[in-house]
Amino acid sequence: MITENELEKLALTWFQDTGWEFRHGRDIAPDSDTPERTDYRQVLLPTQLRSALGRLNPDVPKAVLDEVLHHIAKPDHPSLIQSNRAFHEALIDGVPVEVEGEGGRRGDRVRLIDFENPGRNRFLVVNQFTIQGRKQPRRPDLVCFINGLPIAVIELKNAASEQADIWSAFNQLATYKEEIADLFVFNEALVISDGLHAHVGSLTASRERYLPWRTVKNENDRPLLEFELEKVVRGFFAPELLLDYLRYFVLFETFDGKLTKKIAGYHQFHAVREAVRVAIKAATMPLLPEGNRVEEPRATYGKRVEARKGGIVWHTQGSGKSISMVCFAAKLMQQPEMQNPTLVVVTDRNDLDGQLFQTFTGARSLLKEAPQQAADRDELRALLDGRPSGGIIFTTVQKFAPGTDEDAFPLLSARTNIVVIADEAHRSQYGFRAVLDKKTGKYKYGFAKHLRDALKNATSDFLISEETGLALQTRVKVILAPVSGCGKSCRVSSSRSAAIARS
Repeated sequence: MITENELEKLALTWFQDTGWEFRHGRDIAPDSDTPERTDYRQVLLPTQLRSALGRLNPDVPKAVLDEVLHHIAKPDHPSLIQSNRAFHEALIDGVPVEVEGEGGRRGDRVRLIDFENPGRNRFLVVNQFTIQGRKQPRRPDLVCFINGLPIAVIELKNAASEQADIWSAFNQLATYKEEIADLFVFNEALVISDGLHAHVGSLTASRERYLPWRTVKNENDRPLLEFELEKVVRGFFAPELLLDYLRYFVLFETFDGKLTKKIAGYHQFHAVREAVRVAIKAATMPLLPEGNRVEEPRATYGKRVEARKGGIVWHTQGSGKSISMVCFAAKLMQQPEMQNPTLVVVTDRNDLDGQLFQTFTGARSLLKEAPQQAADRDELRALLDGRPSGGIIFTTVQKFAPGTDEDAFPLLSARTNIVVIADEAHRSQYGFRAVLDKKTGKYKYGFAKHLRDALKNATSDFLISEETGLALQTRVKVILAPVSGCGKSCRVSSSRSAAIARS
């Protein structure tokens, strides 16, 4: 059985294979020949961070960058989680500053990371990184730095020891959060592992929220490896994937006055990435005559990507559907190809509409936009009618019903960059074919027909359904192609979709 020391060496090899640099903690200690910090209480690598600030912000004066370094190193919030949220916002959006220009002072933002170009950042993993704690020195097994910022901590245990299993690593991290709290101000992910098993969690995650990471490059890349930790290193910590994760898959929520941090699981991460890729493809390809399509490889469930057809992500209960929806919205809204799209989130119950609206409202900093909720049919029309761009609109599908004096729902927008996210679509959001009402002698349509009439060129209906694959499509019948597979907790069914299409 592998020892903890041997596991650490293996992990460092995997990190280096993935593109990370490696330094031993003692080689960069304050009293070493090549120190990266001046004090054992420091958790940042200030030289690396200052170098990155200059590299990524060449037009910002050096004095301003020095101030940013000092600001980052000295958080001033009353609690660890509040400091962590403030740091995460600075990591994603940059640090706001004022600089002198030819026309006077102007506002700017100093970037800490280059998300678009991974190669411009420095990825460094350090083992046995000693930090002076409240009572004694503490030495986490592995600390992962990006540009001198300690964004992840990995704690290892010996799988052969009954007294030191993976949950001993969890308890060890809890001790670190008490003893060396400053290290976790900058934390984005915590990993516990005994080699055979490896779980990833957030700063505030309970034991139940530490989840395995079962994939490497994508949903289909599931190598049979002896150690789960290798999948975490080669998958979660792959530089390009990690930057995407930090940017779009971390959010904070306040419930009953308590602030918590939530991060996506592997199934949500890969499902959303595939869904966004397909939604962009479906949104930007030209509409073709019925039967013509562009084919693109998509997971293992189908190859068709059709104009205005986004697909289905099928979650099981409790697998984090609302987080998937928020992350999908955040990532899609910020893609330049979408040209500042409008998202319409459609449910079929007021309570579900309210729950999702509150979840999205709490994630405003991730979404970069405050969502709006239509209180009634008139407000829905006002929010969508002629809207030039942008916006996240919440509504129930019933608000797309025509008025008593209308034979059909009016066209609200002919734009192509409107994306409809329909939740629980199997229950009520269908009905493209006319049905004769024998009492009135008039033909009636389901809500989906009215939604399609209102947003006739909506780019994609990206659907999330907990129970069945039945789906709404605002253009040409129903969705035939699923978006992504996500293991046991998040999957799609192409056969089910095809059966619906035939019905």
